[in-house]
Amino acid sequence: MIILFVVLPLIVAGILPLVGKVSRRVLPDLLANATLLGLLVYAAVAGRALIAGGPVLQQLSWLGEAVNLRLALDGFSLFMLLAIALVGLAASLFSIDYMEHYGAKANYYALYLVMIAGMNGLVLATDLFSVYVFLEVAAIASYALVAYGLSHDGLEAAFKYLMLSVVGSAFIVAAIAVVFGMTGSLDFAAAAAGLQELNAGPVLAIASAFFLLGFGLKAALVPFHAWLPDAHPSAPAPISAVLSGLLIKVSGVYAMTRIFLNIFGLTPALSTVLMGLGAISMVIAAFLALGQKDMKRMLAYSSISQVGYVVLGIGIGTPLGIAGGLFHLFNHALAKGLLFLTSGSVQQATGTRNLDEMGGLAKRMPVTAATNLVGALSIAGVPPLNGFWSKLLIIVALVQAGHPVFAVIAVLTSVLTLWYYLLMQRKAFFGKLNEKWAAVKEAPFWMTVATVLLALLCVGIGILFSTTVSTWIQPAADVLADGIHAVTGSWGF
Repeated sequence: MIILFVVLPLIVAGILPLVGKVSRRVLPDLLANATLLGLLVYAAVAGRALIAGGPVLQQLSWLGEAVNLRLALDGFSLFMLLAIALVGLAASLFSIDYMEHYGAKANYYALYLVMIAGMNGLVLATDLFSVYVFLEVAAIASYALVAYGLSHDGLEAAFKYLMLSVVGSAFIVAAIAVVFGMTGSLDFAAAAAGLQELNAGPVLAIASAFFLLGFGLKAALVPFHAWLPDAHPSAPAPISAVLSGLLIKVSGVYAMTRIFLNIFGLTPALSTVLMGLGAISMVIAAFLALGQKDMKRMLAYSSISQVGYVVLGIGIGTPLGIAGGLFHLFNHALAKGLLFLTSGSVQQATGTRNLDEMGGLAKRMPVTAATNLVGALSIAGVPPLNGFWSKLLIIVALVQAGHPVFAVIAVLTSVLTLWYYLLMQRKAFFGKLNEKWAAVKEAPFWMTVATVLLALLCVGIGILFSTTVSTWIQPAADVLADGIHAVTGSWGF
């Protein structure tokens, strides 16, 4: 039952506020984490069995009557469901201890599960209207979660996030209206078939531009990134991990990739635009991260840079480039989720995010320091961690596709990434222990469990990268490559 990926978290989210009246701590923690663990097991075990014979389509019904809503599970959507469940579970485990001082944990978990349900629905949607609906479900929950602490910075960041996200949504709705006006359908397959029959290159170029503006804002690509450096640092640490690790990829990169590669087709012009935006985001955001003193703000700019790698890889349009982009999407979700969680541990222990005020914390928080180092080296692409292999695939794909300049940019940006992460390590964890932190202790149990889990995944996937690619990445890349072959070259722009 594919619908379980959406219905289960929504049902649990609906009863959590009532459960919170009975138990403020244990039951909400247990119920939320059990739900996410169930989704992870279902995706990893049952999901692969469901698509063993090909994509699975589920027609939804109400009181025995079919409704105009269908969900589909294929290699790409299953890959995204696994990433959502994995990072979502780690952030939820981290929340058990971290969210204690925020209060109202049942309400927090309810919003969190609504966001998870929205992301799951988006990756299972088979029509453009459902994509928009589920995108907004996830977004509305995320606005509330960014402002959950009710701090001045959090409320301001949530408002900025809301305003710019609404602009992105307006462009997406406009693009959907253009596609519907041309084809008379919002279904992916019907819209792709209808567009192939039309000679509407200029109109389709406008729709593509609108989608690019809308999803570019959701993914925080440069120059549409202004909201992210405020929203992510101001949110609670587990929400920062989910926003950077999952939400910008699901509501931005996934949706854009699914539409461009499976409906429109990746034309040479669109490929050039995506690769250009990816390269610009990589470089500019890396330099902006280099100048940050706020730990979480540095990580936020790093997210923009790494999303640039994902878009660059997918924009190449070759099977190897798509596989590299998707692999880096997954690796970045794990490593950046890990880094935001460890930054939350540091902030909770010290009360500051300012790197200049830290120093020597590895002596007091050795596990947090070690796991943070794993995440940093993974993002920077240091072998044998998982981030190295995905970046290598992207660089090799660029060379094979005849884009050596982009390959050089990717390599140099990776060196720059290593530079600012080593600066973060030196300022925060190494060197002489600041006297102010002499009494600091290691993060609580569940916070440590979550970070160790993600760190082990970064190391394990790096060692077993070949198995990971063949089992999860390649089936997802094949879905997109098949879409390109089916519809590309028909639009005339």
